[in-house]
Amino acid sequence: MLHFKPSKMTLALLSSGLMALSTASFAAEEANAADKNAEDEVEVIQVTGIRGSLQRAQAIKMSSNSIVEVLSAEDIGKLPDTSVAESLARLPGVTGERRNGRTSGLSVRGFNENYVGTSLNGRELLGMGDNRGVEFDLYPTEIVSNIVVYKTPEAGLISQGIGGTIDLQTVSPLNSDASMTVNAVYEQNEKDSANPDYDNNGHRLSFNFVDQFMDDTLGLALVVSSQETPRQEENFRAWGYADTPDGDKVLGGHDSFARSAMMERDSVAAIVEYQPNDQLTVKFDALYIDFEESDVRRGLEEGGPEWGGANYSATSIEDGLVTSGYWDGFHSVVRNDARTQESELTTFGLNVEYALDDNWSTVLDLSMGDVDKSIIDLESYSGTGRAGVDGRPAAARSWEMTSTGVMYSAHPTLPGVDYTDESLIRLAGPQSWGAPVIGSDAQDGFVNRPEFEEELDSVRFEVNGVVEYSIISGISLGVNYSERTKSKINEGDYLTSPEYPGDGAIPNVLGVADLSFVGIDGVLAYDSLGLYQSGYYTATEASLVQTDRLGDTYTVSEDMLTLYAKVDFEADFAGIYMTGNFGIQYIDVDQSSTGFSTVENAEAYVVATPVSNGASYSDVLPTLNLNFEIAENQFIRTGLSKVQSRPRMDDMRPNARATFAYNDNNIQSSDPENGPWTGSAGNPTLKPLEANQFDISYENYFAEDGYFAATFFYKDLTNWHRDTSALTDFSDVYIPEIHQDSNGDAPATLMGFVDTTEDGLEGFVRGYELQASLPLRIMHDSLEGFGLVVSGTFLDGELDDGGKVPGLSEESYSLTAYYERNGFEFRIAGTKRDNFLTETRGTSLSLVSTEDLGAEIWDAQISYDFDESGIESLKGLRVSFQAQNLTDEDTIQAESTDARQITSYQSFGANYSLGLNYKF
Repeated sequence: MLHFKPSKMTLALLSSGLMALSTASFAAEEANAADKNAEDEVEVIQVTGIRGSLQRAQAIKMSSNSIVEVLSAEDIGKLPDTSVAESLARLPGVTGERRNGRTSGLSVRGFNENYVGTSLNGRELLGMGDNRGVEFDLYPTEIVSNIVVYKTPEAGLISQGIGGTIDLQTVSPLNSDASMTVNAVYEQNEKDSANPDYDNNGHRLSFNFVDQFMDDTLGLALVVSSQETPRQEENFRAWGYADTPDGDKVLGGHDSFARSAMMERDSVAAIVEYQPNDQLTVKFDALYIDFEESDVRRGLEEGGPEWGGANYSATSIEDGLVTSGYWDGFHSVVRNDARTQESELTTFGLNVEYALDDNWSTVLDLSMGDVDKSIIDLESYSGTGRAGVDGRPAAARSWEMTSTGVMYSAHPTLPGVDYTDESLIRLAGPQSWGAPVIGSDAQDGFVNRPEFEEELDSVRFEVNGVVEYSIISGISLGVNYSERTKSKINEGDYLTSPEYPGDGAIPNVLGVADLSFVGIDGVLAYDSLGLYQSGYYTATEASLVQTDRLGDTYTVSEDMLTLYAKVDFEADFAGIYMTGNFGIQYIDVDQSSTGFSTVENAEAYVVATPVSNGASYSDVLPTLNLNFEIAENQFIRTGLSKVQSRPRMDDMRPNARATFAYNDNNIQSSDPENGPWTGSAGNPTLKPLEANQFDISYENYFAEDGYFAATFFYKDLTNWHRDTSALTDFSDVYIPEIHQDSNGDAPATLMGFVDTTEDGLEGFVRGYELQASLPLRIMHDSLEGFGLVVSGTFLDGELDDGGKVPGLSEESYSLTAYYERNGFEFRIAGTKRDNFLTETRGTSLSLVSTEDLGAEIWDAQISYDFDESGIESLKGLRVSFQAQNLTDEDTIQAESTDARQITSYQSFGANYSLGLNYKF
């Protein structure tokens, strides 16, 4: 048979790149593709820093049978960012989403993280989010050696998604130089803390150790990392936009906050690799992450024109939007909210590879993962006195709509309220918010406290062989079995002050929170979380009267059996070398879920009935990848595949909720669309989201750290999930004593619509990706050390019902410009994406859709490596300074029908860090 014989540049890149790969099976597969004799002739020079990371990443990209993007660490435990998410967001076709000031979410080719497979060393990885999607900012860069983003799948790739697969790879201790590295970083946010009990500085500390023992048969890698990162935020949030009697839109109300946060993350990763002989390799890896984020959000919640019952006059109306005016008569709610999230992730993996002979080997892989997450999200209300008390001062203000929300100023004739006056502001609910179980004026706060738990266990067995039959060069056969369970307990409490029915002074005033970003001097700041945790408030369970508590409490389980086979091939067609693979996966799924159906009884208390349901089905997923070297180091790659993403786990709940909300008009209507009955339900029988995918790419590798590529892809979405309303008979939940109007008349119909999710929606996503890595020395010797890495992604797509794919930005760009020479290193990096559909927290912390207007983020870093200084005592030391979000880019969300109707504006400020890296 004919053998593929790469060029010397290809071999050199493979040698340096494959040494960095963390998974032994992947390294072995790629190494077997290179001719041994030619490899011996190549002198491999280890290159570090930016250029070294680009070379290693390019080597993996160049040698892969799939279309991939790759990140490689510059050195052991050193990516150029504070989290995996920030680094990934610079890759072509990958876009980052900021949440609360941090790049956390990711989209691949227009599909957000819920539709992207994520793995650690080839095993499916759990996240700490509400759904399947992984929150990538939780993973410290210190644990990562390489990250491979698979844009086209292979049959042996277990964790798949319609968007692609992101595989985080840790170091292989037997294939790495022995080293010991210490990192220490001081961080500070540009904005001073607007809250008196939070700082604007933090730190990162990490320790990396790699060494070999027992005559290099036992390798150990250990990473210990601790991080405290501050965030400051100014946040305007609109209630929405109300209709005026004249048909215009006007701000219906707002809740605006000064937020201060501290993210604390402690991580431990360990890899033990044992290779007593050429036949047996045993690798064990473990990862533990303890994550806690605490924040306070202090500000005002206020109704406005129309929805708030305030008196108002409009002074300017532009194209159907009231842009300025003044209002009075509303009793503002001073909010001292606090939130804490505590999460723990633990994952273990054991991989045993045994070579049966020179051509055949077996792999046994065992893994388990567990995530526990709890959230306390507290609202605490105060104001000028309890609701219903006469003589309380009311707010009076002028307002003007701006590109960042609202800006307030003094009322032309009426006095305002001083929210910083301790003698005026009382700890009591200024509005009649409450529930029948506690009284309509007895709500002085509320706490959401959901708890999540998730487990994933899997076992995989694989047989790999090198064969020589016609164009076939290798065969892989495998089976993978996994069990996954996710549960959510959604509980909350109404909080009542001990002074009820009166009000009292605030017991623990800390100072003032600054609200000047919306034109208000500030509000009193106090420790509401401390009050709650001390038992100060009387707590009444919300599940007694809210159907959305047990109605959103569930457990989803799924057992998956995957059988797969892959055939590798290699051939020479008249001097054009071809490599590739054909594979197939057979997936058998058994999914089930338990939860509650909820409805109110005659006393307005919730009645919950346990429910369960599920489904079983199977699918076949074929894949084909072909690569043609049409000229030296120039490739055309193409792929055909059927890809899937598992259904969202919150959509798979069996829960159903029935709601009866009447007025004298709708209770007399016989039309179900105008009647009093509504409901919502999950769908535990949902099948995976599916697409048929075509890819073609041209790649030209003109230098060891230089290339350009152009890619086109098309995804035919054959099964997407649609939101729908099903006509439903509510007879089973009809209670005559409560389901009637004020005259005692029964509803004219017992039919209504239940919102749910179903299979069957179709659509498409297509796109072009252009990328280049350009070392400028190829233009002129004087530009040695300078380089550019640029990319642009252009997407188009829609669903047949006119909806949008979550995470799809039509245009996104990335630029990194760098200089590296004589120990000096400088880079500036920017990413830009336009608007996209995403999610935000709604009532009861539920996830609701919203439109994000996109962002342009610029970061910069300068460093010096003393290895180049000639100072012997400072060798191994590296000093760096980094600035993130240099331009203080805002995050803005707006109504999809009118971008002027701002629903959320967030400003976070730049983040600066000074770091020391010492390698022994």
